Amino acid sequence: METTRHVLTYGDAFVDYIAANTTNDRFNRHLGGATVNVAAGISRLGLPSRFITITGDDETSAFVRHELVKEGVDLTHAITVPEKRVSGVYIHLTPEFDRVFADYVNETPDLQVEGHELKREAFERASVFHFCSGTLFHPEARATTRKALELSKEHSVLCSYDVNIRPLRWQSEEHCRETVLGFLPLADIVKLTTAELAFLMETESLEEGISRLSHFSIPLVFVTDGENGTHAVFQNHTHHVPVIPVQPVDTTGAGDAFMAGVIRHVHLLGLPETQQEVVECADFGNKLGALCATKAGALTAMPRLDEMKKIMNQGSETR
Repeated sequence: METTRHVLTYGDAFVDYIAANTTNDRFNRHLGGATVNVAAGISRLGLPSRFITITGDDETSAFVRHELVKEGVDLTHAITVPEKRVSGVYIHLTPEFDRVFADYVNETPDLQVEGHELKREAFERASVFHFCSGTLFHPEARATTRKALELSKEHSVLCSYDVNIRPLRWQSEEHCRETVLGFLPLADIVKLTTAELAFLMETESLEEGISRLSHFSIPLVFVTDGENGTHAVFQNHTHHVPVIPVQPVDTTGAGDAFMAGVIRHVHLLGLPETQQEVVECADFGNKLGALCATKAGALTAMPRLDEMKKIMNQGSETR
């Protein structure tokens, strides 16, 4: 696939207030949001990255735009509405260094990117369009997501969907499950955690969950399971792809780093066509997710291209 193409991501920008320690009594401010992390992660891996989002005219919005541009993310197709206020999220850390989304602050939930504001040219040279369920809880954003998927299909753009469920954003579990499931058949690539699989498929059995998920006919599925690696599902075959053990410092953003790795692999090589290519794609994502978990923060921990090459070289030397 031509390297002049870009990866296009759509979603909300956040300011993450991440606990400085596991007592959760001090917080550091960071640019955040799952789609922000992926957009920046893509850029850090050496690919052209464009981001569709909405910001306002206040200092926090200016901080968000400045940080994204600093990361090399192209905001040509982003929208500015003066009254918009970027959401904030407070992230606590457990004694095991896992992230817990403790609270959301969203002053302007009804100000969203509207479907008519999507530019066709954003999709004409895109290789992959990436989104997550954070754009689905609000009716306007949900409609915009559908429009973006329509434009993607029109231009033969592969669609990547990170389920990435955040319960605090939804009115009810039923509404969340129904909405998230409705977008599964529209994606070429879907990532979800084992907990999200259990929630959506309403079973604690991994095998049964994957079996039920197969009814959605998704070409490529990754079920991530933290330190246990990833279950990659392709053509009704499930491959367990282990991850090299690391000492985690902060798992915030590890799934987004995994997703950035998968998208980079697909951008450069296309959608996997063999079982071996699927395993290689998942393995690459695993390495990036593990590297991210060894650093504090989310966006700040997104791996860079030189780090990725070093890891890949180390892996080849041990074989």
